[in-house]
This record gives sequence, C-alpha cells and structure tokens, in this order.
Amino acid sequence: MKVDVSTVSRPELRGLSEAAGAMFLVGTLAGVSGVIGDYPVYGGQAMRYLLAAVVLLAVARMAGLRFVRLTPGETALLAALSLTGLVIFNVCVIEATRHGGPALVGTVLGTVPLALALLGGRPSPRLLSAAAVVVTGATVATGLGSGEAAGLLWSLGALGCEICFSLLAIPLLPKLGAVRVSAYSASLAVPLLVVAGLLADGTAMIRVPTAPEIAGLGYQSLVVTAVAFFLWYDALPRLGPGTAGLFAGLIPVGAIATGAVLGLGAPSPPDLLGAALVVAGIVLGLRAGAPAAGADSPPAKAPRPAGAG
Repeated sequence: MKVDVSTVSRPELRGLSEAAGAMFLVGTLAGVSGVIGDYPVYGGQAMRYLLAAVVLLAVARMAGLRFVRLTPGETALLAALSLTGLVIFNVCVIEATRHGGPALVGTVLGTVPLALALLGGRPSPRLLSAAAVVVTGATVATGLGSGEAAGLLWSLGALGCEICFSLLAIPLLPKLGAVRVSAYSASLAVPLLVVAGLLADGTAMIRVPTAPEIAGLGYQSLVVTAVAFFLWYDALPRLGPGTAGLFAGLIPVGAIATGAVLGLGAPSPPDLLGAALVVAGIVLGLRAGAPAAGADSPPAKAPRPAGAG
C-alpha cells in the first residue's frame, strides 16, 4: 500500500508531517509521567502551561505577531478551548487513571480519529473505514484494560475534551494563527489550574521540584505543549479535522516507542500489531482522495492570520 506523494500539495504535505509529529509527541508524555508522578498534579500542570505560554509568547513576539484584540464571542470560544481542552481534560485523565487505569483511558482516547471524522463534515466511506482501522490499532496497542464505571465516565469526559481541543480551535485559527492560539490557550489555563489546585490541595499544590521533576515538567512544557500544540494547530486548517484526526492514533505508538527508548519495557506483540494497524489506517485514509466539496477538506486558501509578517 503506497501513497502517491506527487499528488499531495506542499501545504498538505507540511500538514501531514505536522499532524504526525504532534500526535507522536503527545504519546511520549506517557514515558515521562512517571518522573513527575509524585509532584502535585494541578501545581505541576500550572507550571507546565506557564512555561509553555512564556515560550510561545516570546516566539510570537520574535515572529512579529502583534497582539490581536478578540471579540467577546472569540474570547468566550478561546476560554472554552482552554477550559475543556487543557484544564478539564487533565482532570478527566487523572481521575480516569485512578478509577480505571491508563489502559482504559488510552482505549477510549483511541476513538478520537473516528469521532473527528464523523464531526468534521461529510467524510467519505473510505475515510470512515480508515478511522475505524486506526481506532482498532490504538485499542490493540493500548489494551482494553479494566476498571469501574466511574473510570469509563471520566474517560468519556477526556474524549469529549480532546475533541473540543481541535474543533473549538478551528474558528480561531484563521484570525490568530497556530502560535497565538497555542499561547493564549496555555496562558488562560494557568489561573484555572491554580484555582483548581488551591481547592484540591491548598498550599500544598506547589513545592520545589527535584532535578528529575524539573526535567519532566520542562519536557512537558517545551515539547508536549509548546511544540506539539503549534504543530497540531498549524496542521488542522491544512488537512481538516477528519484527516488530521487519523494521526491521533499515533499517541499509543509514541508511548510504545518512548517506553522502549527509556528502557521501560520492550514492545509486546500486541503493541507492534496495534502500531501496524494504526499506520495502515493512516495510509488508507490518505489514499481516500479529496473529499466532496464542503466535506473534510480545508478551503483552498486559508485567510492570512492578522499581523503575520
């Protein structure tokens, strides 16, 4: 099975590589989560997004991207994106892991490609089939897991927030661009997480991190947040949510690869089979061809972000 790259435009090729890189990097989060497992969750996430916001705002300034004044509706949309896609998502994942384990969470999040394909427009039957193959591969790689009903409900909440992370950003990207959407959403997440941390842990929400915790939080901030957010938000308008969503299946693949590199365990046969199914599903989706007008494909020429250059 082969994709004819000669028929793919340069913006689409860039979008494909960015979507793949973003979701793979998100998958590496599992490899470093053990390093910061003892650090207060909400305080650690607040520090993560604070550092990421500082980096992204500095990048925007160096790129000459001036501050853009938002309408009340756009401000509400950005706040909803930050609240659901960043803050509540983390809460749901934390609680789902406590009640059902990481395997259950990973399996439910493996349905993101299918959900985005269904919600992203009028997907072709082949794109839906590809999304189903990706979901199957992610499920095999992650394992069905076990847990109580509360774990499943929290996992479903995380799935909804992951979908909001993409769909709520799409109306904002033409005006703000990927850097500012990433920077603004990360900035808004900080005070929200601080409030949640004070309510949950009080003053114990933050302490001086150890050297390994500094490395883990720094990796989350710079790689999983700043870099991955930009890559994902830059890819979305180039590909559309249905096609870009296929690459969410690379999350467990990134986790498997990171575990092997860090010596946390060699991948098992189900891991390798799941990874192969994910890749096969992505290739099948890319072979689906351009969807019908108004379907999953992005407009031929996206509006130029304000202040770009």
